[in-house]
Amino acid sequence: MGRNTPGGYVGKFLRVDLSDESIRTEPLPVEWLPQFIGGDGLAARLLFEEVPPRSDPLGPDNRLIIATGPITGTLWPMSGRTVFVAKSPLTGIWGESHVGGFLGPELKFAGYDMLVLQGQAERPVYVWVHDSDVDIIDAHDLTGMKTDEVTAEIKRRHYDPAVQVAAIGPSGEKKVRFASVIVNNARAAGRTGMGAVMGAKNVKAIAVRGHGAVTVARHEEFVRLAEDAHMRVRNNPQAREMGRWGTWLLTAVKQQIGELPTYNHRTGVFHGWERLSAEHIRPRYTVSDRACFGCSLGCKKVNYVREGPHAGLLEEGPEYEGLMAFGSLIGIDDYPTTLCANHICNKYGLDIISAGATVAFAFELFEHGIIDEAVTGGLRLEWGDRDAALRLLEMIAGREGFGNTLAEGTREAARRIGHGADKYAIHVKGLEVSGQDGRTHRSIALSHATGARGADHLRSLVVVDQLGYEEVAARRWGADKIPEILDPYTEQHKAVAVVETENAYCIRDTLIACWYSVSWPPIFWMEDFAKVLPLATGIDELGSVERLTEIAERQVTLKRLFNAREGITRADDRLPSRFTDEPMPEGPGKGQTVDLEPMLDDYYRLRGWDVKTGLPTDDTVRRLSLEWTRAYTS
Repeated sequence: MGRNTPGGYVGKFLRVDLSDESIRTEPLPVEWLPQFIGGDGLAARLLFEEVPPRSDPLGPDNRLIIATGPITGTLWPMSGRTVFVAKSPLTGIWGESHVGGFLGPELKFAGYDMLVLQGQAERPVYVWVHDSDVDIIDAHDLTGMKTDEVTAEIKRRHYDPAVQVAAIGPSGEKKVRFASVIVNNARAAGRTGMGAVMGAKNVKAIAVRGHGAVTVARHEEFVRLAEDAHMRVRNNPQAREMGRWGTWLLTAVKQQIGELPTYNHRTGVFHGWERLSAEHIRPRYTVSDRACFGCSLGCKKVNYVREGPHAGLLEEGPEYEGLMAFGSLIGIDDYPTTLCANHICNKYGLDIISAGATVAFAFELFEHGIIDEAVTGGLRLEWGDRDAALRLLEMIAGREGFGNTLAEGTREAARRIGHGADKYAIHVKGLEVSGQDGRTHRSIALSHATGARGADHLRSLVVVDQLGYEEVAARRWGADKIPEILDPYTEQHKAVAVVETENAYCIRDTLIACWYSVSWPPIFWMEDFAKVLPLATGIDELGSVERLTEIAERQVTLKRLFNAREGITRADDRLPSRFTDEPMPEGPGKGQTVDLEPMLDDYYRLRGWDVKTGLPTDDTVRRLSLEWTRAYTS
């Protein structure tokens, strides 16, 4: 760590230019840290400067940035995550995808806060980072391998099972627009197509091994605070439930409130939900629990199928989102089938949310006669057909037949198919909608519509209008707003909760900490971040909630400015007509639709963005010290 580098940072990042195979280290811009901290904040600053407007996401001008934060690799709980950032080949706008495990800490231990890939290699390669030794290694013999095969081979070559491998599978090589990067076989940087970016750069894998350490500014105080934080995690009732059941516990919650996406989001009630519930899955299939670096939660589950057509399948996952995507969303109530779909997505390298949504889109097109067996290659796509769903998934993964069209994502596939197919493409700005429904959860409707990467449930997810916790919510937002905030069926005051949650999540993603430490009721929130950051970094100005709120506003606005360069305005902050025009047909939210416009008005005002255009005003750009962006906008 350099003499002027704050604690928590290594002080340099690694830049690999694949076009000329040059490798160099550059000092971390310490002047950026008080304004952007780390993680996707620093990555956003770098991406804005270095990726020209309107450039091809699959071209050499795009950057793939792997970024860590100041607590990555420290004793702080749940500090093992890292973020992949690039211009998205699926949406054409801001792209980011977070992943757990051990890759981020290993990159820090190797001596780097970030890794930047640029250009395009002439041949398949993998990047080998071994402390200060960095090599670009020929990978022609790895071409076509699935992610687990690549990972095993790279670990074998370097005689070290502790090597952290981020690999793409055949889908990334074929540039499926929602291809993912798989870290050590089972952890996915899934959303927005980061695997396609790697494939376009001809990079089959990134392998990292480090033997250094992370130094914090005020060690003894930091350790005491970290020990207390670990105890808070272990003693938190919700965290204990998550550790036992994983995210599967959400299936029952979603069904109860009528928000379990079913039949391509047509309804929020699935009559086979019990066979996708935690109580059904864990005693029958779970064989072990796993945790990421620095985590005492252990929410990851390894599962084994003992009988039936998928007998012998051993796989980590899927999370709730995967369970939904290849369960209720396509009418399947068979857990081994969802586990098999998760297996295919992991091995080929696909985002399971977008993959499931794309399959559901095709099923509904088939139902309405927009496509038929002549288009699908003989497949009858009928709700609940397990074999057809898995076969179509394999076709997408390999860009085979009709799968080649679907591999472009639902927005582009609908454009190519025509005949009204766009009505059934459930996406926002090109990113397929995740496992929520704004008709029974108004705040998520606003989050989906305004998210920088599209239909996003991880950059702001207000759940008090689902789960309650009135006393906690009242302390957060004031008792006068609580009746409306807690009411899932009103648009009033939802922007207040969405903005504050988005701000808190933004700081979480600059640290970088796990999502489950800032879920609801939160184990950690802005007040906790304001305590830990000065101890980790030594930057005292990061020690106030007001300062962190300003930083969050800057980062959210910077991503909006990035998207504005690509033509995004208020007109793009819209939801599929399924949520705004089709009343929920059954369940607790029967008859409900989303009235998005008043929530958008409130959101823009709170953000300091123009209500008519949805673009940041000049006053907001100046207030947040973002005038420099003008030099990179035209």
